[in-house]
Amino acid sequence: MKERRRSWQVPKREATPEEWLLTRRRFMETVAVGSLLAVAAPAQRALAGAVSTGRATAPTGQRTDFGLDRALTDERTAATCSPYVELTPDRDAARFTETHAPVPCRIEIGGLVKRPLVLDHDALHRLAPIEERVYRLRCVEGWAAVVPWLGVPLAAVVEAARPLDSARFVRFESHPPVAPQAGGGHLRPPSPYSEGLTLAEATNELAFLATGIYGHDLPLHHGAPLRLVVPWKYAHKSIKAVTRIEFTATQPATFWNSIAPDEYPFHGNVDPHTPHPRWSQRREKMLGTGEVRETLPFNGYAEWVANLYV
Repeated sequence: MKERRRSWQVPKREATPEEWLLTRRRFMETVAVGSLLAVAAPAQRALAGAVSTGRATAPTGQRTDFGLDRALTDERTAATCSPYVELTPDRDAARFTETHAPVPCRIEIGGLVKRPLVLDHDALHRLAPIEERVYRLRCVEGWAAVVPWLGVPLAAVVEAARPLDSARFVRFESHPPVAPQAGGGHLRPPSPYSEGLTLAEATNELAFLATGIYGHDLPLHHGAPLRLVVPWKYAHKSIKAVTRIEFTATQPATFWNSIAPDEYPFHGNVDPHTPHPRWSQRREKMLGTGEVRETLPFNGYAEWVANLYV
């Protein structure tokens, strides 16, 4: 029986051409991993002071429908709505970070694990080949987008760390650099920014660690050097600039849940039937087109994640 292609998978004929992914360091050959097609991706700079080589973007005409019900969001449009509370209270973090050089990638992994790790970009990508996944992105504020990410499954990192039987949750911590143009960070207590998932959520096949976007390295305003992507949850759960991953036995405090628990529950799943205290979540507006659509339970990924909440 022919296996059904998942909605985030990119067929080889539609994947980003290698010429769009060329970097000054190297390009990575297209590879296949099980039923998921891994595609070429630029390496994140692993040395201090490295500067982005540019913003070569794959033609959006090749990415209009991969089992999704909407078109890919234009990269420039996506950059105009990139909330980053640690850098600026405005949504347009790209306005401050456009010319800021990426920071070296260094992720500490510890807590209740048998194998604590410290990973740079190359070590991260040795855990699993690069994949390109096109996911819906839904903000609790009501806007939505479709974004192509480059990275590795979070489950690969979890497996490498070998969590203890007592581990039940995964905590993510962010220490982003301050873009000089922003005039200093605007982070409200508690600091640093943190997020969390259950271990079951973290090992779900959709959970993803992104090091690239639109066929190139993550720019700072999208969370360089490493961003968590959990597409069935509201976007604030996809923490930017991850520098530490910690396995815990108890539910960790998270940034927004600590500030406003009535507005930001720990799970943060996209749910059209549960309104935000100040507005409905039944509809969403697409970035760029302004199209208003009905919000999908779990952002359209119920088939893969609804069983986590039974």
